[in-house]
Amino acid sequence: MRVLNVASEAYPWIKTGGLADVAGALPAALAEHDVDMRTLLPAYAGLRQRPQTRPVHHYADLFGGAASILEARLTGGLTLYLLDAPHLYDRPGGPYTDANGQDWADNAERFAALCRAAADIALGILPDWTPDIVHAHDWQAGLVPAYLALSEASPRPPVLFTIHNLAFQGVVPRDRLAALLLPPDSFSVDGVEYYGQIGLLKAGLHYADALTTVSPSYAREIQTDIGGMGLGGLLRDRAAVLTGLLNGIDMTEWNPAHDPHVKAHFDRHSLEHRTINREALRTRFGLDSSAGPLFGIVSRLTGQKGIDLVLNALPFLISQQAQLVVLGSGDKGLEQGLLQAAQTHPRQIAVFSGYDEALSRQIFSGADAMLIPSRFEPCGLTQLYAMRYGAVPIVSRVGGLADTIIDANTAACEAGVATGLMFQPDGEDSLIEPLSRAIRLFHQAEIWERLQHRGMETDSSWTLRSTAYVALYTRLLSAR
Repeated sequence: MRVLNVASEAYPWIKTGGLADVAGALPAALAEHDVDMRTLLPAYAGLRQRPQTRPVHHYADLFGGAASILEARLTGGLTLYLLDAPHLYDRPGGPYTDANGQDWADNAERFAALCRAAADIALGILPDWTPDIVHAHDWQAGLVPAYLALSEASPRPPVLFTIHNLAFQGVVPRDRLAALLLPPDSFSVDGVEYYGQIGLLKAGLHYADALTTVSPSYAREIQTDIGGMGLGGLLRDRAAVLTGLLNGIDMTEWNPAHDPHVKAHFDRHSLEHRTINREALRTRFGLDSSAGPLFGIVSRLTGQKGIDLVLNALPFLISQQAQLVVLGSGDKGLEQGLLQAAQTHPRQIAVFSGYDEALSRQIFSGADAMLIPSRFEPCGLTQLYAMRYGAVPIVSRVGGLADTIIDANTAACEAGVATGLMFQPDGEDSLIEPLSRAIRLFHQAEIWERLQHRGMETDSSWTLRSTAYVALYTRLLSAR
């Protein structure tokens, strides 16, 4: 089975969030099932670990300039395609924003080019490889199923479209229709029209043959008027082809026994080594040695992620002699609030603005617990990394967090199945109760260690999750 994987980012080449981890991990996981999945990415200027490539197709003009599809053969027998379009991707800044954090004005065209190239590959433009299925991710790849459905070509491969976060919808003015190579009659409710504008995510949801999102709970939530964020009606209409499949993690890449970024390696049989990592974190950030727990946050600092709940809980955390290390960036007001708290309480709170992969691993390996108080969370990977590294996740009861964590209530603790603490994010002080519970359990060493053990034993691997994708691909092909 041949599958073209279309995404705007994939680890290890380019990453801004969880989409990259998923798009990067799927090909290797599916290879174990004899699926030849090849990923198509934009050839950004800042592409890390850019491999050796050869051109396999050339465009004289693709959205305003010459472009090429480059092929790279990777270790493990995998193949990567890069869309090399310097006029669209050779820029300073990130995949979506300039150096000042502002969205590129032509993002719609930049990712339409990626979609056009993906559709061309799907229709056989490459000399020696044509996919049986296309798997497209998020609004940046939303026009792939649209271009294929609106084309005259037949047959065409089916498209599976995955929603990683419905909040990011790729909405642009209707006067961009022709610039995006979309025919006039596509601008309708049964097309790309979205409240008088063009919805790139909506296009993917409407035209794809099947839809997935990244957890069963999130699949249910997005069919409601509130969770659907303007698309709930469409998603209810397409409920028969919508499936919630949990994300996985690369258990080899995320392994505290071998992680090169971790000061003291450990596994579930040597949890005492985590103490070394905790003290290394405290030393790095000038925190006091303390008998209280060290909480960690690795997150975008936004309201969606519940960072305002963290700010509201800081006085309680301080009063309990607990500590907090934060890695992330985002909303300037929330970020400033955390920085101010760190300045006021430098021996208990530390904040690193931005993102640092090595530091994230050090926080997972040294923090006693990770705070993940999201208001909504399609799947979430942070809680999976936390469990893998023996940090107890404290999560809100939403989306994939609710699907992957077993709350440490009395019954679950007695049965030895609890993996974290869960709460309902329904008030400005709602994080205080689970923090209080966590601090109490932390001082009950036997119970806390069982939580760590159970989390580290949890199989969150793509080896497990990928089986469901293979079954879905097979159903799509058999329906043709």
